[in-house]
Amino acid sequence: MSTLKTSMRILSFLTFALFMTLASAQQRPGYGTAINLAAAKKIAAGALAECQKNNWWVAVAVVDNHGFLVYFEKLDDTQTASGRIAIQKAKAAATYRRPTRAFADAIAKGGPAIMTLPGAIASPGGMPIFSDGKVIGGIGVSGVTGDQDEQCAKAGLAM
Repeated sequence: MSTLKTSMRILSFLTFALFMTLASAQQRPGYGTAINLAAAKKIAAGALAECQKNNWWVAVAVVDNHGFLVYFEKLDDTQTASGRIAIQKAKAAATYRRPTRAFADAIAKGGPAIMTLPGAIASPGGMPIFSDGKVIGGIGVSGVTGDQDEQCAKAGLAM
């Protein structure tokens, strides 16, 4: 009988968790008109300026609200993998409408199932780009630590 109670509790918890996940998904901002090239270049320039100020070699990617690449730049001597990672971070931030840090935080709280989502990347440095409260794209930075990548991405968004 206690096994049945335990199973029912687990099922109740999972149902509640699913409901809360779906409810919070409805609270995310909508998508707006996709970012244009001029705005993408301006945001990337801000991110690159922050990285160069700190002597960090990085790659920066800006995607539109559907995750398609709009602008990419890689500083000389940036590790090869950083180019792909920056694009993946930007795509995840735009399509899931949240910073990529959210995926890392979810895993740290014991939610490894989050990594079954296609295109999720659990590394800080990806940020959604907003205009009028709607997501118009995403920026991804890669090449240093996740916190440093995120610092550069935020500097780009402040432009």
